[in-house]
Amino acid sequence: MTSKIKPAKGAPYARIMGVGGYRPVRVVPNEEILKRIDSSDEWIRSRSGIATRHWAGPEETVAAMSVEAAGKAIADAGIDPSQIGAVLVSTVSHFKQTPAIATEIAHRIGAGNPAAFDISAGCAGFGYGLTMAKGLVVEGSAEYVLVIGVERLSDLTDLDDRSTAFLFGDGAGAVVVGPSDEPAMGPTVWGSEGDKAETIKQTIAWDVYREETDVRFPAITQEGQAVFRWAVFEMAKIAQQALDQAGITAEDLDVFVPHQANMRIIDSMVKTLKLPESVVVARDVETTGNTSAASIPLAMERLLATGAAKSGDTALLIGFGAGLVYAATVVTLP
Repeated sequence: MTSKIKPAKGAPYARIMGVGGYRPVRVVPNEEILKRIDSSDEWIRSRSGIATRHWAGPEETVAAMSVEAAGKAIADAGIDPSQIGAVLVSTVSHFKQTPAIATEIAHRIGAGNPAAFDISAGCAGFGYGLTMAKGLVVEGSAEYVLVIGVERLSDLTDLDDRSTAFLFGDGAGAVVVGPSDEPAMGPTVWGSEGDKAETIKQTIAWDVYREETDVRFPAITQEGQAVFRWAVFEMAKIAQQALDQAGITAEDLDVFVPHQANMRIIDSMVKTLKLPESVVVARDVETTGNTSAASIPLAMERLLATGAAKSGDTALLIGFGAGLVYAATVVTLP
């Protein structure tokens, strides 16, 4: 039987066309964190590499930060907001179950009536969004797709938890994905290991918080050592698979942008992957902390803004976190 459905007609390939970021005004040094936990600046730096992080103020909402980052990404891409055909927002810190915050952001940036939805994939969420954006552009459902990673993790931080109080920061990163005449985004290696879901989790469910008035507000907790081992050993394998799928080697890389979870994890992955010294490695975690879904686009934006990386560079991106989920791909920087 002959199908009556016309074949999809999209771009031959997709690429990242522009990037933008927003970091809240307030900078929080380790000294402020130490007012609530028994630790030291030296211990925090040695365990995580974090010296400062940004925390959002009352006006720096998930939507407001996203709009700022999106505006920069759209300008960098050289397109008009009305050309955006889809808005994908990855976040775990937008506290309304519905509607998706993506719809509000799409309206506020003047995108018209694009497809708009949220993604819940933790620290791998930006990679998930990037993969879906590429599919939409190539399939023909949208010519340009806005992908945002945004978090206000300060709202989900237990300041009395010695193991996590110093980790999390706030911010938003965004990219515009559009058509390309040549390959500029490699295949994505992604997946999940649900048997390890308890290693990073929200302390209590929202319905428990609603019903039990004496429980504390939900926060993020994790089994640090288990997460560290998983990230270092298993995610290095995933990163290598992404290189293999893209048909390149570590020697072909210019830039490595891993999820900014922990400096020790980043350094260990660099060593395991045997990256050449010429590869520029994002270490934004030192001054931004762990911003989950926002960490990769924020780190990418800073590398390009400072000149540490340049347009046309080949970069390996990998995100990993709660779920446990992961996503890795090789891209050409805008």
